[in-house]
This record gives sequence, C-alpha cells and structure tokens, in this order.
Amino acid sequence: MFRLETEVDKARRDLLRTRLREANTAASPVLRALRGTPDERDVPLHVWAVNDADGNLAGGLVGHTWATWLHVTYLWVDERHRGRGLGAGLLARAEHIAVTERACRMSRLETWDFQAPRFYRKQGYEVVCVVPDYPPGITEYTLVKRLTPGRHPR
Repeated sequence: MFRLETEVDKARRDLLRTRLREANTAASPVLRALRGTPDERDVPLHVWAVNDADGNLAGGLVGHTWATWLHVTYLWVDERHRGRGLGAGLLARAEHIAVTERACRMSRLETWDFQAPRFYRKQGYEVVCVVPDYPPGITEYTLVKRLTPGRHPR
C-alpha cells in the first residue's frame, strides 16, 4: 500500500534526481564511459555582458555543459542593446568555452516562435523538433548545432 503526496519537497526531488541519474548511468554504456560523476559532468556555464559605464547587465547567457553538449537555457539582451551583435557574441563566447575548455561537440536550446528562432538559425542552429501549441497558441522549437573547434571567437 502506498500513500501519494503532492507537496513540494526539495530533498525528495534531489533524491529522485540522484536515483534516476544512477539508474540511467548504469543502463547506458555511453553514460558509464563518461568521466566523473553525473554532477561533475553537469557544469554551469554563464556569460555576462556588463555595461562598463554603469555596471548594469546588458545581456547574458545561462547554460550548462554535459555529455559533450552545451545546453543554452537562457539568452537575453536588454532591448536597448539588441541588433548590435551582443546576443551573437554571448552565444559565440559560450560555444568557444564549451569547445575549447569542455570538449563539447554539440549545442542545443529551446525557443518559442515569438522569441528568436530566426536569430538562432542565423547562428548556425538547425530545428530538430517543433512542438505546436506549447503553451497554447505558441510553438516551441528545439534547435541544435554542431560545434567545430577553431571556429569560435575568444
């Protein structure tokens, strides 16, 4: 007999994540072959653009690297600085770090139709998944890019 509970429980969430990762690693030869524990392989990667004049955040990229992949979670540029290449520069810098310091070969991200799918295509990303009506009335895209050593600015 089991009791089902629905409250938010961070300790149980962390335990569940650990147990799922352990099961996945045990079941997958690819994951077993990767060096380090799962938490060591999932390394945050952040790139910030800070305005020299006032110290304010002009843009930023938050992501992580794992299993030779860069995963871009957030990329944002303040509206006043858009259209000047800052977003492309943030992305290129993250890709450079992923390739040269973390041996990544691929990058992935998700974006909605009203955000930046065209921007990412211009940066060399290809759409591999389209999820219509997620959330209702909006289309979500998953895009990937093969990362090539030597093609990323410092």
